[in-house]
Amino acid sequence: MPLTDKFGRAITDLRISITDRCNYKCVYCRTGNEGALYGDLPFEDYLRMTRVLVGMGVTKIRLTGGEPLLRKGVVEFVRDLGKLRVPNQNGGEPLDIALTTNGHLLADLAQPLKAAGLTRVTVSMDAVDPDRFARITRVPNGYDHVLAGIRAARRAGLWPLKVNCVLMRGFNEDQIIPFGMFAREEGVTVRFIEFMPLEEGRTWSPTTVVMLDEILARMAEYRPLVEIPHARSETARRYRFDDGVGEIGIIAPVSHPFCGHCSRIRITSDGKIRTCLFSVWDHDLHAQMLRGDSDKELADFICEVVQKKEERHHIGEPDFVPASRTMVHIGG
Repeated sequence: MPLTDKFGRAITDLRISITDRCNYKCVYCRTGNEGALYGDLPFEDYLRMTRVLVGMGVTKIRLTGGEPLLRKGVVEFVRDLGKLRVPNQNGGEPLDIALTTNGHLLADLAQPLKAAGLTRVTVSMDAVDPDRFARITRVPNGYDHVLAGIRAARRAGLWPLKVNCVLMRGFNEDQIIPFGMFAREEGVTVRFIEFMPLEEGRTWSPTTVVMLDEILARMAEYRPLVEIPHARSETARRYRFDDGVGEIGIIAPVSHPFCGHCSRIRITSDGKIRTCLFSVWDHDLHAQMLRGDSDKELADFICEVVQKKEERHHIGEPDFVPASRTMVHIGG
């Protein structure tokens, strides 16, 4: 039986944060004053957690952070994940293994990661102007590193290659059309993400969010878009340009929530299960391992936790309570 929550949603996607350290200080994420708070686990512990969850129906793995490429041994970890098989009638099929990175260290690692079994990569990049990029990330000269990483990933065949841009009013909303041009010129899928209240500074307000309808209207000033059908569990609404060259997506959790078809759970870098990005509590899977639980006992614990998965988030509502961790300490 597949792993499902009490609302009947099948859990097929696992996001594992392998560190909450990051070499960037993006204004929508970090204050720049806090570093890692929770630490990392040995890769063999993440591997065991993943193996148990794959046996319960998980088919997609995404490695996140912090910045996952800061972890020494990440290539070998991907190789170990690639040895796991999703059970089926034919004896098993490979996992879909993806990684989200800020791209700063990707140029040298793209080909080794692909050779190890990484399927695809998503690069976070919030401006296509070097000066604006430095203002947002608070890292000088980072733009050239990220661009080199994107191009190396494309050459390595990490595909589809997605570039995520968090839009924040007053910082980068004027980058919408330049990103449309970038998608066409670089052959990548650009995905715009509505700014969510997950930053360390807790400065979020509805006025800072650049919403889906505004993004579409601005991009239409450049070229018409045609919507592409997407699976119900996909986070992004997808569009291609009218001439078929270039694709963009919009992840709109604020204006167009997709909670009803959520298929994801997360494991934090210190081994806690989070059933929703906006959970106000964690569930300590690693503690169960430390006390000597068998794989069967871990699976029973996971089943119990998944039944507590939230029906939806409450962003912008009067009763909204911020998540107990910020994004960098949860994992994207």
